[in-house]
Amino acid sequence: MRIKCSVFIAASIDGFIARPDGDIEWLHRPEYESSGLNGITYESFIATVDGLVMGRKTLEKVLSFPEWPYEGTPVIALSHQTLQIPAHLQGKVEVLAADVSTLVEQLAERGMKHLYIDGGQTIQAFLEAGLLNELIITRIPILLGQGIPLFGQIGHECELRHIDTWASDNGFVQSRYAIEQR
Repeated sequence: MRIKCSVFIAASIDGFIARPDGDIEWLHRPEYESSGLNGITYESFIATVDGLVMGRKTLEKVLSFPEWPYEGTPVIALSHQTLQIPAHLQGKVEVLAADVSTLVEQLAERGMKHLYIDGGQTIQAFLEAGLLNELIITRIPILLGQGIPLFGQIGHECELRHIDTWASDNGFVQSRYAIEQR
């Protein structure tokens, strides 16, 4: 059985997931927090996944958060560099240097059925390898003008099938797409 790989991410209207320096504070404005959100919640999404795959830069960003946001979800960080994992996260974060196709095979052999893919370069690598099945993208009502793009040049077209779109009172627009496999 093929493992399902999904993206659940927020992006600016102009397609950036972070400022050039990796800053994501623009996601945490008070006006964004105050109203109810329509669509798929992070909590309902994360409850469906067996593991989370992210790149080194995303892991470094998450390690700067006051609390570890992935309690109970195994995290696999892709890196060819040696990473120091804090003691309190030993056994919760695994660092692997495999290419994404090999990684997916290894995780399927471990019994994982649904992976959450996070981080710009990691998402792009999974997309380029034809491994992504689903995109859930929440557009945030801001133009950053520059930053880390959600999508880079993958070298081929990728057809998407629209599943649903939800708008929230705070201006968030979330769309869910299935990726049509070639």
